[in-house]
Amino acid sequence: MTYSIEIDRKWQKKWEETKLYKFHPENVDKKLYCLEMFSYPSGAKLHAGHWYNYGPADSWARMKRMQGYEVFHPMGFDAFGLPAENYAIKTGIHPLDSTMHNIKTMEKQLKEIGATFDWDYEVITCLPEYYKWTQWIFLQMYKVGLAYRKKAPVNWCPSCKTVLANEQVVEGTCERCGSEVTKKDLTQWFLKITDYAEELLKNLDDIDWPEKTKMMQRNWIGKSEGAEIEFKVEGKDINFKVFTTRADTLYGVTYVVLAPENEIVDKITTDKYRRNVEDYKEYAKKQSEIERLSTEKEKTGVFTGAYAIHPITGEKIPIWIADYVLATYGTGCVMAVPAHDERDFIFAEKYDLPIRRVIKGKGDIEDSLPFVEYGILIDSGEFDGMKSEDARIKIVEKLEKEGKGSLKINYRLRDWLVSRQRYWGAPIPVIHCEHCGLVPVPEEDLPVILPYDVKFTPDGESPLKKNDEFMNTICPKCGRKAQRDPDTLDTFVDSSWYFLRYPDNKNEKEAFNKEWINKMLPVDKYIGGAEHACMHLLYARFVTKALRDLGYLNFDEPFKSLIHQGIILGPDGNKMSKSKGNTISPDEYIDEYGSDVFRMYLMFGFAFTEGGPWNDDGIKAIHRFILRVERLINSFLESKNNESKEKFDKDEKELNFARHFAIKGVTEDAEKFQFNTSIARLMELVNALYKYDTNVKLKNLKLYEDVIKDLMRLLSPFAPHFSEEMWEKLGYEYSVFNQKWPQYDEKALLRDVIEIAIQINGKVRGRLEVMSNADEKEIEATALSNDNVKSYIEGKKIKKVIVIKNRLVNIVVN
Repeated sequence: MTYSIEIDRKWQKKWEETKLYKFHPENVDKKLYCLEMFSYPSGAKLHAGHWYNYGPADSWARMKRMQGYEVFHPMGFDAFGLPAENYAIKTGIHPLDSTMHNIKTMEKQLKEIGATFDWDYEVITCLPEYYKWTQWIFLQMYKVGLAYRKKAPVNWCPSCKTVLANEQVVEGTCERCGSEVTKKDLTQWFLKITDYAEELLKNLDDIDWPEKTKMMQRNWIGKSEGAEIEFKVEGKDINFKVFTTRADTLYGVTYVVLAPENEIVDKITTDKYRRNVEDYKEYAKKQSEIERLSTEKEKTGVFTGAYAIHPITGEKIPIWIADYVLATYGTGCVMAVPAHDERDFIFAEKYDLPIRRVIKGKGDIEDSLPFVEYGILIDSGEFDGMKSEDARIKIVEKLEKEGKGSLKINYRLRDWLVSRQRYWGAPIPVIHCEHCGLVPVPEEDLPVILPYDVKFTPDGESPLKKNDEFMNTICPKCGRKAQRDPDTLDTFVDSSWYFLRYPDNKNEKEAFNKEWINKMLPVDKYIGGAEHACMHLLYARFVTKALRDLGYLNFDEPFKSLIHQGIILGPDGNKMSKSKGNTISPDEYIDEYGSDVFRMYLMFGFAFTEGGPWNDDGIKAIHRFILRVERLINSFLESKNNESKEKFDKDEKELNFARHFAIKGVTEDAEKFQFNTSIARLMELVNALYKYDTNVKLKNLKLYEDVIKDLMRLLSPFAPHFSEEMWEKLGYEYSVFNQKWPQYDEKALLRDVIEIAIQINGKVRGRLEVMSNADEKEIEATALSNDNVKSYIEGKKIKKVIVIKNRLVNIVVN
């Protein structure tokens, strides 16, 4: 027999027939919830990226199953979203039809991986039995004010005639059609994630996540401790507040800057400057927030003609508008201190605005402008000579007494805009009544079904708005005619709670049973891409905390432990792309080598969290390894017919050492998702078995068989189909995955004879075998009597001999 795709099919059929991977709820006390981020049913075949996420994660789950855990390993589909709708516009194929067709294809492909998914727990987010509960969660948030509606500026594509999320804007243009994106004020639905900003920040310390991901969330939440200071507009009954973390620089303010969208801009702009201001506001609308905040982009702005009054000195300060200030961050107003802020300094130099130093460096520190560090105050009235750290508090205390300022904590995080003017999403379960206002759909009337018969041609309004049958309804409060909300929910709302639905996916009475979900969650190991750090992962944490506060669950965090897979690049070292012609299709390799070879190459050829460029030679090497293991099994089966010795001599001790060294290494490294080194340990064990098989004529068959059995158990998570086949060939009871994971013996790792390095003046000049219990004097004497060492030290004076037990001897000579 040679391992092939037929063996894959044989064992996939057997696993399905015997329900080998079925989750047993009665064993929930031993549960381990392993979850990969579910995929979007794109219709394309599974690519190397899918395999790299699902294959190695499945190997980890298999190992945990053999270690005695009741592994819960579900799979489903994040099935709503813009791609299916755009596909419908292009081809006329309805999103529901194309999505469900693609799901069937991907279900088949995912099963061909040979993963341990229990398909009884599948969720598909575009089906009413799922999105009913997405709508229900929205309503629970609405009841307590966590969901609300307000007018807000959004990204608008004039060609597609639709709202775009920030991630759909690329360098100021629509990612779909390339048109220049502008801003448009629309009334939108938001979820109040900002209420949880502090807890979202604080709890990052308590979860086992990559530090880089935690840092990205910390930066996204963006906590700043500072002060709000009030400025008055000269000659008008208008005040505005600025947020600053550097109140110690207040005396250095020489102008203030408002966001172009700030509502007071129109009220304060003078007639002389109105045309300039209007033109600039249009210019700013065409830029994404990412562009506006870029440190590399040249700073621009215009003068409004208005002045503010400095809250302490009473000085008149010009008011400008500039695109580097956002209306949605802080107060939308900034006090500019060009001497002590790099961005303000560049802006002031460009527009010839005053630059006034009010902080000097402590001691001999270099303090050329812009000087942005803490220092000693100068030209700051009564605060001269005070340290910045003290002055930032004292100045605010003075302002507080006069009613012009207060200490304030600010966050960069903004509320989550969840409404979309598109079709393929969960309808927002709210009714608009002329008499009652906003009325939530009664829970007993959920789900609000997404209608099938809808025109997708985008014209600036939600496609649902054109469907009279959907839109026209009765107000549940007053019984009069009313209209449904025409918008759908952002698909990130669907994925913000799917992990809660999996364990209770057939529950028709509630989103999930509280008692059961508290036993099953949090997820023990979550695997997926790092690109979701500041969207999905943040939203999922927020929704979990909100549901906890609403009394529906008891835990604080959805994912205990998180790991990100790297990216498999094309053979040319670039990201895989059809246009570059460097994509790798798993199918051709699986057809030729079988899925286990493909899976093992992904785990051996790359560090899991890093990825790297594809290499055909690597997969061929793994194929040779699999064939080598098969030959070893055949040789062992032939040896079973021969006589056997029982005693452990040197050869047996070496083999037993290799066995337990492999068990220890494979287990510890696979636990940390370091699969490449786990497989390297397996290769070392196979080498040791070949050495024993070749060199020892009269074998200890019991030891030989025990090591072969351990090899197959260790190999089984990485090559599940092949290992099942070999296990059956060896005559053992089905299934290898019902076997216990091998345990290593520390005593077997203690060798009678060990090899140590001999160094002369720090350079390795040879190796030496000594008894493991030899003392330092014995080791020194043995080293000095070594012929190779003698040739290096002849005629030289030995200054000292350093013995590091079990590792090396270093002989220092003149």
